[in-house]
Amino acid sequence: MSTDTLVDAVALREEVKDKYRDVALDPHGEFHFHTGRPLARRLGYDEVVVGAMPDAAVESFAGVANPFSLRPLEAGERVVDMGSGGGFDCFIAAQQVGPGGQVIGVDMTREMLAKSRATAQTMGLDQVEFREGILEELPVDDGQVDVVIANGVINLCADKQQVFSEIWRILRPGGVLQFADIANGQPVPEAAVSNIDLWTA
Repeated sequence: MSTDTLVDAVALREEVKDKYRDVALDPHGEFHFHTGRPLARRLGYDEVVVGAMPDAAVESFAGVANPFSLRPLEAGERVVDMGSGGGFDCFIAAQQVGPGGQVIGVDMTREMLAKSRATAQTMGLDQVEFREGILEELPVDDGQVDVVIANGVINLCADKQQVFSEIWRILRPGGVLQFADIANGQPVPEAAVSNIDLWTA
């Protein structure tokens, strides 16, 4: 990992866990971001597909855009969802890749993992699994993945260079990265850069 990160990576990680633990346990609580079905509708997800999903699959969704708007996944593809949370994008991906595909969700928040695993079982999605891990050290073998998706999580990582190195490591030659995220095109004051509260807000 690179050592020139702008903020304490471990402290940032713990703060992110705290915020998203709340989203897993109390998905209808008050947050500084939108969640659930209204958010999925606003971001252009297929309302028929989302409408057919159980509440547990959608209510903790907290993405920033729709990575599937870049292109739909193909049947049989192997997909990794980085920062999979409650599993919403994994469940969308599973329907696109079909039973012959594979979807691996990676998340560091145990409450989100418990929720996503239970929901996948309820939905009968045998091609979906969830692994505990961080994006800087993905628990996935080299060159095994056709597509990596991510939705609003790379911006929450202190060491983005390492995150992208991990993406390239797990993608097969010719593999695809489809991600949605928040970017800032303006200079950020040094005091703000090291403020963990601003990173997570």
